[in-house]
Amino acid sequence: MAARQFSVKAGWRYPPGATRTEAGVNFSVFSRHATAVSLVLYDGPRAEAPAAVIDLSPESNRSFFYWHVFVQDLPAGMCYAWRVDGPDNVRESGRRFDPAKDLLDPWARIVTHDLWDRDRARQPGANGTRFFRALVPPPDTYDWEGDAPLNQAPEEAVIYELHVGGFTRHPSSGVAHPGTFAGLVEKIPYLRELGITAVELLPVMAFDEQDVPPGTAALGLRNYWGYSTHSFFSPHPGYCVAPAAGRHADEFRDMVKALHRAGIAVILDVVFNHTAEGGVDGPHINFKGLVNEIFYHLDPHDRGRYRDFTGCGNTVNCNHPLVARFIVECLEYWVREMHVDGFRFDLASVLARGVDGVPDPLAPVIWGIELSDTLARTGLIAEAWDAGGLYQVGAFPGLRWAEWNGRYRDVVRRFVRGEQGLGGELATCLCGSSDLYEASGRLPINSVNFVTCHDGFTLNDLVTYNQKHNLANGEGNRDGCNENLSWNCGVEGESDDPEIRALRRRQARNLIAILLLSHGLPMLCAGDEVLRTQRGNNNCYCQDNELSWFDWSLVEKNNDMLRFVREMIRFRKRHPCLMRRHFMRGTRQPGLRRPDIVWHGAELERPPWVAANDILAYTLGGGGREEDLHVAMNNTSRPCAVALPPASGRKWHLAIDTAAAPPADILPPAAQRPFTGRRARLAPMSVVVFESRA
Repeated sequence: MAARQFSVKAGWRYPPGATRTEAGVNFSVFSRHATAVSLVLYDGPRAEAPAAVIDLSPESNRSFFYWHVFVQDLPAGMCYAWRVDGPDNVRESGRRFDPAKDLLDPWARIVTHDLWDRDRARQPGANGTRFFRALVPPPDTYDWEGDAPLNQAPEEAVIYELHVGGFTRHPSSGVAHPGTFAGLVEKIPYLRELGITAVELLPVMAFDEQDVPPGTAALGLRNYWGYSTHSFFSPHPGYCVAPAAGRHADEFRDMVKALHRAGIAVILDVVFNHTAEGGVDGPHINFKGLVNEIFYHLDPHDRGRYRDFTGCGNTVNCNHPLVARFIVECLEYWVREMHVDGFRFDLASVLARGVDGVPDPLAPVIWGIELSDTLARTGLIAEAWDAGGLYQVGAFPGLRWAEWNGRYRDVVRRFVRGEQGLGGELATCLCGSSDLYEASGRLPINSVNFVTCHDGFTLNDLVTYNQKHNLANGEGNRDGCNENLSWNCGVEGESDDPEIRALRRRQARNLIAILLLSHGLPMLCAGDEVLRTQRGNNNCYCQDNELSWFDWSLVEKNNDMLRFVREMIRFRKRHPCLMRRHFMRGTRQPGLRRPDIVWHGAELERPPWVAANDILAYTLGGGGREEDLHVAMNNTSRPCAVALPPASGRKWHLAIDTAAAPPADILPPAAQRPFTGRRARLAPMSVVVFESRA
């Protein structure tokens, strides 16, 4: 087929990517050491041969280190790629140019993956017939109908971590478009009824579904979680109803707009620590063929090798000025153009590594994100560690960044499974982890509290398995964490024993109750509220099947647990004393009937700071019409009686007892009855909460 002819002009360097105007489309890409660059145009996502190859002139199509060209009257629906040549002395310079390869535009707004072959992209030479395609953007006419980011008060947040695909792919979901942004929209009534205030979406930027180890691929498995990004500006085509139509942005925006109408914020889990290009034997997708020596941390002794602080083959050189600007501009795009409310940064400690790989407390990219005007009201959450041993929980650079509090998770798990001597540590966790955050001027809202997340056991499996069971992943059970701080309640795996099943239900309620009684930002993992199981697999990154999907039949089957979680969220929301923005002092604050907190054990004002027996109790002072709360926790195998403090002219009412059979495990105010005794019975391994009311 003869090449088509297009009228072209020199174009301009900024902004990078493909920018549509009334007259055509400007294309711009950065490549510091390129000696020749060509723009390749295709007649659609599945066209095998280029419609045109436009060679750029270093004299007229290059400004500084940007290469650019303006193509007039270019119709929507066409696709494009770059071909780039330059020196290939990789060991000395780190440059990996291959002029035969198509490269994705790093700033592409719309990508498809119909033709992608990861193995082919790992080999030298042409790959255009088996590659991703970037679509030329259509005119942006989207009507936001007045929508804007929600700017919720962080202390009022209840975060719900979910996988866009897995939330509705199960046959039981009943949605019209399973596994898509549109499918999630259909489940918004469920989310509203549950009471969460924000969804934290596992990666939705376009990722490589073929990025799995060989043994895993041989089983027909693929990358499910999405922590293998290649196109940071494009929604993942696999979550779109019609990816070939190029409506990725609009489909994502429809979801955001619908969630915002329901009062639910949108937080994106973003992966700027590594990319889908992997290590030395990984594919050329974009950055390797354009700016390999800039974008990645390279071994200073052999620049053909990658420094790996992520466990994924490469590490993004986040604090190089160009890369830092790329990351900040990307985040600003998702806030400005897609109305995202916040971000959770995977392996965020990589962002704190300077260009030499050494931790930098003044890392430019972190402070650039924190101080961006566009991101000033955007939530920022760090997974404050990386695979290179840099653990920064409580010490992540920046001031307003919240952190996934791994220490909170571990202490709560250890306490609930019955470890003794944890009273003091648990008390600190319940109050927002002041030992981690207060000295640096930060607040309880800097702590994201969680007991489960996508990575590890589900809530059900945390009380059902002592060991991981990951053979289905094809890695010989070597993958996944070996120490889960779990307890199977006496039997490994599923059990028909009614006593074991009841204890597991109680332990699940204990974990949820403690999470939602804690100061900080609580995060739930989707499906835990209905006791979703992964059958002991604690690393389902490659399981795009019923092992990972949300089984909607559990909503009815485990409705008692769903009700408990829903009522716990409502309980939290009606008690401002559980959502204080500042650390408690143990003193009477203005407007409170009693001190903000008083600690006890089984006896009043005798907390178990040094005792081996962890009967931990405390009283929270309410103000105005809010009730005071008295909370008691027993992680032993023995019942006990705990003293109740004077109710100050009111009466205590039992609101929560995790040992009680549903629906008595949690009671709304109208169903509560006054408690007349001075001591309350606390069943083994249980949590009770009283409200004071006139």
